Amino acid sequence: MTTHGFTTCLWFDDQAEEAADHYVSVFKNSSIGRVAHYPEGAPRPAGTVLTVEFTANGHRFVALNGGPEFTFNEAISFQIFCEDQEEIDYYWTKLTENGGEPGPCGWLKDKYGVSWQVVPDRLADMIGGPDPEKAARTTRALLGMGKLDIAELEKAYAGE
Repeated sequence: MTTHGFTTCLWFDDQAEEAADHYVSVFKNSSIGRVAHYPEGAPRPAGTVLTVEFTANGHRFVALNGGPEFTFNEAISFQIFCEDQEEIDYYWTKLTENGGEPGPCGWLKDKYGVSWQVVPDRLADMIGGPDPEKAARTTRALLGMGKLDIAELEKAYAGE
């Protein structure tokens, strides 16, 4: 296996460049890399964008303009672990604006249909910890939320 890690390829109809620009504007530690274009004789007009390599929050992606054959669904999502409520609010707003859709339990779909989970860093410890009562209370609170509220999750965990 190579030491280059993984690169996630996101299949778009024709919004690859727009999506890459959007994600780079939302996440820190992000940049656009190489842009490839369709050549003559390809299934799309010569010169239109084929792929855009980009990095978002240090994670490597390739956005591909492959056509309408495939669309995104919730079977795959990206988790954004947030330190505080301000960070949750920021990502929730940026990823649901302009056509994104809020979902349950910290999940959302952005305007391209890509699924994200915007969650506090501590959530896994609260719902997967050794105390089943704390985990159950936190999970019940989580199931009643759209955008996650760290203060309410912490209250549920503490039994308040």
